[in-house]
Order: sequence, then C-alpha cells, then structure tokens
Amino acid sequence: MNDVHPRVAAAHDRLAEVVADSGRLIRCESPSADLAAVARSADRVAEVGAAIVGARPERIVSAGCVHLRWRWGDGPRRVLVLGHHDTVWPLGTIDAIPFEAGDRIRGPGCLDMKAGLALAFHAIAGLDDPSGVTLLVTGDEELGSPTSRELIEAEAEGCAAVLVLEAGADSGALKTERKGRAHYVLTFTGRAAHAGLEPHLGANALTALGSAVGRVAALADDTEGTSVTPTGAEAGTADNTVPELATLRIDVRARTVAELVRVDTATRGLVPADPGVALEVAGGIDRPPLEATMTAGLFRRASALAEGLGLAPLTGAAVGGGSDGNLTAAAGVPTLDGLGAVGGGAHARHEWVDTALLGDRLALLTALIEDVLAETGAGDLP
Repeated sequence: MNDVHPRVAAAHDRLAEVVADSGRLIRCESPSADLAAVARSADRVAEVGAAIVGARPERIVSAGCVHLRWRWGDGPRRVLVLGHHDTVWPLGTIDAIPFEAGDRIRGPGCLDMKAGLALAFHAIAGLDDPSGVTLLVTGDEELGSPTSRELIEAEAEGCAAVLVLEAGADSGALKTERKGRAHYVLTFTGRAAHAGLEPHLGANALTALGSAVGRVAALADDTEGTSVTPTGAEAGTADNTVPELATLRIDVRARTVAELVRVDTATRGLVPADPGVALEVAGGIDRPPLEATMTAGLFRRASALAEGLGLAPLTGAAVGGGSDGNLTAAAGVPTLDGLGAVGGGAHARHEWVDTALLGDRLALLTALIEDVLAETGAGDLP
C-alpha cells in the first residue's frame, strides 16, 4: 500500500461515499419520457450534488424537461463535465432490480449513468479550486437530447475540454470514437381496395415497403463501419384490404459525416417500386460522429496522468452508440468520453458497476480536470 499514489489512496478512501451517493441516485427512478419522474430525479441529483460540492445548481427547464447546471468561478469556462440523469428504465424497475452494493453495484441506471454522476460530484469536490469548471447534468440524453442539445453546445463553446461521464467501454476503455447516428421513418401512402374483389384497383403500400427494405439495407458498408438497419414496420388495417398506409423505421450508424450524408442522400432519393404509392421521408442525421481527431489530445493527456498515478494503462475504444460527446466534438471542442463507471450490461437487466474500480476512476477524473484547468489558454491542449 505504501507504493499507492496519495491521490489514488485518497480517492479509494472516498469509495464508500461514492457508492452510497450512487445508491441515492439509483433509487430515484428517471425514465426519460416521464417528465414528472425526471423532475423528481433532478431534485434528488441537486440534493445529492449540493451535499457533496457545497453549492446548489441552476435548474433549467426546457419543454418540461429539467436539466441542472453548476458553474464555478466568474472567469472563462475551461472544462465542461457532462452527464445525464435520465435512464431507459420504466417506473417500478427499482422494485424488480433493487439497488445492491458489494463487489458490484446493481440497480436500474447504475452504469448508465448514476454512478458516473456520483464520480463527477466527488471529483469536483476534490479540486483545490474548481474555478472554470461547469457541470451539466441533462434529463433527456436517452431520447437523443431534443431539449438539451442547444444548451450542451452553448456550454461547450470556448471550453478547452469536455469530459463525458458515460460508462467506460469493455474493461474500462475510454471511448475515443463514437459512431454518428441517423433515424428515419419512411411513410408509404398507396390506395386501399378490396383484396378479394378489386385488388388491381389498389396501390399496395406494404408491397412498396417490402421492396424498399432490401434497397435500404444495401446502403450499409461494412468496410466503412456503416450500418443501416430496418428496425420496425407497420402496415394494413384488415385481412381483406389492400394496405393504403405502411411505415418503415430505419437506424443508421456511421464513423464519418461523409457516410451519414451518403446514406441520407440515398434514403431521401428512394422511389417506390409502385408508381401509385407516394413516399415521405421523415427524420435525418441527429448526432454527428465523435471522431478520433477530437479525442486524441485528451486521451494522450489522460494516459500520461494514469501512468503517473500508477494506474493500469488506459486503452481507447471505438463504439457504435452515440452520446452528448458527439455534439461537443462536432462543435469543435476536444472531448473525451467513457470517463464514468466501469461495468457491463448497460440498458440490460443485469446492468452492473465494478465497485473496486470507482476509486481509480475518481483519481483519474480529478487529475484530468486539474490538468486541463492548469492550462493558460483554450488552444493549449496537444
């Protein structure tokens, strides 16, 4: 134990507090689409956070969704610590999957990302001077950040770094690349007719949809890491009626903006096989990719700090899921993601957090914030 860096030892000394605070957050459920639940969760996050950092947050309500912002100091913004308090879990899940703490923390949203919020609070509380730090905790990330996107981009503007407290990838790897994302709903409108008496008078929206599925799926490009996945379809009203209306939902993930644009252009250019069917395309690109060029400098810095602290060497990972870090990187701000808890099963009933690694994560996060704050200008990051 004598060889443990003092900062790491101090972080591990706070491990019990981090676990307890994670539990307080986990027990307050916050399904994204339930605005009342999200508001209650915001109250809990504000309460827990204020007790740790000694300051109450500003409460920002947009379209009924509650976001929280802490700011320290009156000078320029230097570091944005970014997280969210909403989860994918419906109310009542805490009864079926109660909070547990031992070698592993369990409970709905423990990994994504209630334990990450606890880490953020304790890291900031451990700073000698947090001036220049902003902590933003949003309430709609799991929905794609419809009400918080502009707020996130505004808070990131002018910062030297955005540190995202989403969970680490496998074995705790930091997320140095994230695919961009697009979603589409294709609506085919044909003409109804009796399927037995006059099928030839109809224009079958379902048949048009079926023809389009193959063309859509063919837009994927494995060599570029681009996936185009039909994820849902609805059509028809009765067994004896030519379907007048059909809808197809599509999920697209890509590593580069160019690939997202390619798929977007092709999707909007689809023409139904049946000239009697009209096609309307809704949706589009909603999150640009987090590209490696925007994470490289911060990853090098974090790796050097980890080595200096005597922690295990850091690794980086490219992942398919998006986060709010995609938005800040696309805005031109250096961003590093996956700095939160380490575990597995995000969005799954076996979701868990590795308790022992929380101390190492806390030490690294505190050191990284301090290191960025020590810079003299926003352009100084390597």
